[in-house]
Amino acid sequence: MSSERPATDGADLRNKRAALSGSYRPLQLDRIFWGEPFVEAVSAEVLRRESLRPLLVVSPSFARATGSIASLQRELQDSSCAIFDRLRPHVPRSAVFDLLNAITEHRSDLIVTIGGGTPIDTVKIALACLAENIQSEAELDRIAITVAPDGTQCVPPIASPPIRQIVVPTTLSGAEFSDLGGCTNLTTQVKQLFAGPKIGADTVILDAAATTATNERLWLSTGIRALDHAIETYCSSAPIPYTDALALKAIKMLSESLRITKRESGNLQARLDSQLGVWLACAGLNRVPWGASHGIGHQLGAVAGVPHGFCSCVMLPHVLRFNEAVNADRQKAVATALGAAGKSAASAVARLVEDLGLPTSLFEVGVLRSQFDAIAVGAMQNMFVRQNPRRIESAAVIHAILEAAF
Repeated sequence: MSSERPATDGADLRNKRAALSGSYRPLQLDRIFWGEPFVEAVSAEVLRRESLRPLLVVSPSFARATGSIASLQRELQDSSCAIFDRLRPHVPRSAVFDLLNAITEHRSDLIVTIGGGTPIDTVKIALACLAENIQSEAELDRIAITVAPDGTQCVPPIASPPIRQIVVPTTLSGAEFSDLGGCTNLTTQVKQLFAGPKIGADTVILDAAATTATNERLWLSTGIRALDHAIETYCSSAPIPYTDALALKAIKMLSESLRITKRESGNLQARLDSQLGVWLACAGLNRVPWGASHGIGHQLGAVAGVPHGFCSCVMLPHVLRFNEAVNADRQKAVATALGAAGKSAASAVARLVEDLGLPTSLFEVGVLRSQFDAIAVGAMQNMFVRQNPRRIESAAVIHAILEAAF
């Protein structure tokens, strides 16, 4: 797997290599449904797969806000269905092992994940543990992606897990369209990344009606997270035509549909457009090098508990400004896709964040200057930071970006 990942040895060399050769590995995703109520769609998938012991991994907030889980249980009455909802933000290692215990106790043959990035990533890491027979939290280090001091990545191969997951996303995080998952080591305050071709979703079911129970700020901020996916894909140090086209379409769809949803929260077409925009935005996820907005964001979550959506709201404009010296032409195309031709991409993103009523500074999301050291040191271990289009050589550079965002 590691041999397929883009090189990380300098922006100029990466760009030259991307122009001369390349490869693209499609996501191992069986099918995607949209426009159908998820209860019926999940029931049909469980039946098609002949699952006898599905485990529902459900966001607690979604379960509290709707009666849909009870409806799904009734639909699945012919199978032995169980529910797991002991999930925690930023996926601490202990939450993964809580889920592993539940999978073992229930003897699950399929997982149905309903919620946002937290439940989806918790399942991904649990499936990686099943695939590699990980028995303890300490053993997770063996399969985690690491970055050498020179920026070289080591991506341990992860075998196919014995079961797969069906995902019904209720936010716009995009975790359903990736085979990359994150898990936080609370001792080191570092968010580690894991990648395996079959730890992600095998089926994705997009039901706009199921998202209406999602808190508005969570919906909109994860929409900015998806926008971050698209922008860092298009502004990658090693872009490819396929993901370029999808990313620009995603930027336009997301910016327009999020503004509509802000005005009309019940507009199901706008919500579906946002979901479809996420699908397009994730075409580059773990396929082309991303950048420091994602990488620093991972550490803001691990150290300061900042939700991923808010990380993108705050960091993306500042990382765009930092990178403009090396990808100004691409940033102009981003601004145009955002409906702000002639303006900077950073200012266009910042304006969208403001229009959606979302936070624009680290101070607003509760980050302290005293946390900058831990954030910066951890970020230098993150593969996205080391892939940033404008090379980041030291934690001092991260400090400067954090200070600008404060």
